[in-house]
Amino acid sequence: MTSPLAGVAVINAITFGTYGNVYKSLPPDWSPTVGVFVAGSTAGLVQSVIVGPMELAKTRMQIQQDDRSRIHRYSNWNRPFEPTYRSPWDCLMQIRRTDGWRGMFRGYGVTMGREVPSYGLYFVTYEGLCRMMQDDASDVVSPLAVLLAGGLSGIASWVCTYPLDVVKTRVQTDGLLGPRQYKGAIDCFVKSYRNEGIATFGRGLTSTVLRAFPTNAATFLAVSLTFRLLAPKLKDSDKVKVTIEINGETKLDAELPTSGHRRTHVMFPLHDEIPEVGRLAAYSEVSLW
Repeated sequence: MTSPLAGVAVINAITFGTYGNVYKSLPPDWSPTVGVFVAGSTAGLVQSVIVGPMELAKTRMQIQQDDRSRIHRYSNWNRPFEPTYRSPWDCLMQIRRTDGWRGMFRGYGVTMGREVPSYGLYFVTYEGLCRMMQDDASDVVSPLAVLLAGGLSGIASWVCTYPLDVVKTRVQTDGLLGPRQYKGAIDCFVKSYRNEGIATFGRGLTSTVLRAFPTNAATFLAVSLTFRLLAPKLKDSDKVKVTIEINGETKLDAELPTSGHRRTHVMFPLHDEIPEVGRLAAYSEVSLW
């Protein structure tokens, strides 16, 4: 438990920072859903470099704790338990000394395979639910809606990628309590399915989902409130400069009022020149923070 708690702030900073910057750099003509998925998947890829070793240490520390409990429960051995690892950091350092840097990234391939689609779906679900629950008049998402969208997005990402998490855990713990059984992630998947059936890939999912909802709801609410607190305060008289180009041709270059809102909607027609904003019936919407 110490390992994820120690690094959760760093991981969230990397995840949301990467997501925001990647999304801003994507071509403006991309579908919003595709853009969110690509930005989210990229964030998952980047943070998996840190998550991989952290989860390896967490898993080994949990096994060590299970061994300690088993010894005290089922034996008369009264001597103090001598742990192999004193902390997650000590665990990683011992792995590096015995197995090299490659050992610290054991199971990284399947970790990356889990994180990339998981975070793409994570952000797509969140953004989609927020759009559904936002106030059309003020374009504001309430804290309750943020909590609900964040919790459900966490559940959606876990449900879709949980089988990969099962494989990851087995690969990372393979050989700790006996001879190695798996040659890799694919071999682990095939043997697990063959010996235990499809149900083994959902074992423990219920408790994970119950834990995912409050954790991710709180995460998104904290991030949302932080962005609002740090965002510049706007006055009714403030304006935002908007430049829109289509196929290299400038269609709009103007300063528009914000009306005191952090998000400004610009409506502009795609099929004709723009004599003014909000003139024709067919529009495309641009959201500016």
